[in-house]
Amino acid sequence: MNPFKQTIHNYPYALLRAALTLFKKTPDELPTAELRQAEIQALNEVKIESRILNTQEAAAVIISAQELQDAYQEIRGRYTDDESFFSDLKKNQLSKDSLEAALYRQCRVNVVLEFIASRAPDISEVEIGIYYHLHSEQFNRPERREACHILISINPDYRENTRVTAFSRMQEISEKLQKKPHKFADLALKHSECPTALQGGFLGLVPRGKLYPELDTVLFSIKVGEVSDIVESEIGFHLVLCRQIQKAETLSLQKATPKIREIMRDRLRRTCQREWLAGLSD
Repeated sequence: MNPFKQTIHNYPYALLRAALTLFKKTPDELPTAELRQAEIQALNEVKIESRILNTQEAAAVIISAQELQDAYQEIRGRYTDDESFFSDLKKNQLSKDSLEAALYRQCRVNVVLEFIASRAPDISEVEIGIYYHLHSEQFNRPERREACHILISINPDYRENTRVTAFSRMQEISEKLQKKPHKFADLALKHSECPTALQGGFLGLVPRGKLYPELDTVLFSIKVGEVSDIVESEIGFHLVLCRQIQKAETLSLQKATPKIREIMRDRLRRTCQREWLAGLSD
């Protein structure tokens, strides 16, 4: 490594973070070109961090021992034992002390940036209304249906799952449901070969286009509480239950306001931070 980089406080930790952020790999796993990219980002982050910590705002920031311990344990908790944890630290040119020092600096930086973001101006109702009308497509909610299913898969390698046998098994379940549709969850738990069997076959509240096309077509054609006829998809035979229908709607300004406020608030906070950072001297 370049001797200049070795003297930069917090560089090993910054390099590790950059490598994980950019490529989801540690620095030693990166090819030369990617490593260079991670190094450039790490150097930039360290420089920005130093500029932040040299400000008047940072001078008043104190990180408690508990806050530092929480940050340390969040990383330590990703490992099952000390040996693997400290081995990884060493591999990335870190020790317990240098990691804690890096986390202490990071915590101070985060507090300063949060303080700067708090200076963002309040959002007026007029601004919210303008956003709503300029981005109306964001507030169109498609019809969604709460679906459950029972699956008997087709697999010629298993006698009980040949196409003929699987269909015969599903017919038996279908006949039981015609008499007792309220038993859907019980029968799903007992017979379904989908992991959702443990939740009574529950697939969630889904819009059009999320399920297999065959299931999608059936789900959006049946009534609430109705169980479909047997449906075949590429993985096997299904019975589909529609538990609830949420009709398509366009959110009113009143309903959309909390989300708009959140979007605009985050945008203003980031703008406030960027402008403050741009005004810092090297």
